[in-house]
Amino acid sequence: MPLTRLADLTDPALCPCLVVKVGSSLLVGADGLRRDWIAGLVEEIAGCRARGQNVIIVSSGAIALGAARLSLDKGGRGSLADAQAAASVGQIALSGLWADLLGRHDITAAQLLLTLDDLEDRRRYLNATATLGRLIDAGAVPVINENDSVATHEIRFGDNDRLAARVAQAVQASAVLLLSDVDGLFDRDPADPAATLVREVRGVTHEIKAMASGGSSSGLGSGGMISKLQAAEIADMAGVSLAIVNGTHDRPIARAIDREVGTLFLPPEGKRRRQAARKAWLGGRMKLKGELVVDAGAAQALQGGSSLLAAGITTVRGAFQRGDPVGIVDGNGAVLAHGLSEYDADDCTKLIGKHSRQHEALLGYAPRSAVVHRNQLVLK
Repeated sequence: MPLTRLADLTDPALCPCLVVKVGSSLLVGADGLRRDWIAGLVEEIAGCRARGQNVIIVSSGAIALGAARLSLDKGGRGSLADAQAAASVGQIALSGLWADLLGRHDITAAQLLLTLDDLEDRRRYLNATATLGRLIDAGAVPVINENDSVATHEIRFGDNDRLAARVAQAVQASAVLLLSDVDGLFDRDPADPAATLVREVRGVTHEIKAMASGGSSSGLGSGGMISKLQAAEIADMAGVSLAIVNGTHDRPIARAIDREVGTLFLPPEGKRRRQAARKAWLGGRMKLKGELVVDAGAAQALQGGSSLLAAGITTVRGAFQRGDPVGIVDGNGAVLAHGLSEYDADDCTKLIGKHSRQHEALLGYAPRSAVVHRNQLVLK
């Protein structure tokens, strides 16, 4: 039975596994670590556990904590080297904090540090999934953060919202709870007296995205709401609900539920589904090796469940190999699907717009049935 309201987040029957993401600004304030606030949140998490829910924490804060201890400028984000150094120091403090506070409720904490590549590479994704599953079975609460001490600009998530959604996808969690500094998604700039909180979203449409874009005058485009909508899309791909609530108050989960204040993202009516594990992983990927631009006929065929054939491809972009993940886009640049290419980029280029009966002569070897087979393709 799917979730229908914020209160369902703490119902073990409807939400047996919950991923809670906590941002840096909630953990570390102007006066340093907000220990009392964190202790209150841990008490709420302990309550979830006592009711029979499994909980995974995705925690930011390592860079902020480490920067304070090393006296680094700009909160440790003046350079990549500063951020990595700050994270190395801050991770010790952060993991110790969670272990201490959870331990006071007789809960064992387990630390996992992940990078984008850990969840983009299929084998490492499966390893992370297996580890998380075993920890949950053993009764521990995994505490996860991006491994900022080794991540670079090219391979990092850049925010823990999407990391939380990817983790939820990996463990097939029921829901993700993003603790933010706002009540949720507003239809315009929250400073506008006419702004209205959007309490429920079924499918992240273009209209929903416009509410968080720079062009919408929401003021949220560079402040994290776009990444939260991207996280909602990843969650939706795996059939996982996602909620944004205000985490700045004491015991924020209880406050959001008692007052029903927040935004709950649910899959569109009639389309709730949990993708096969491999397709959910593929659809949630953020690091693609190239793009295949297709014509209107191919776009329509994909929506009908067909494989992508070379005849419908108009442009090949990127340097990818057979088996690499690629995006499939229409002539306007809209992403239609993700898939694993059956050819490398050079061979795809040779096949642009060509009928399958021409492929062997062009390639010099027996062709495959499709450029991207429907079994290795997931619609966006």
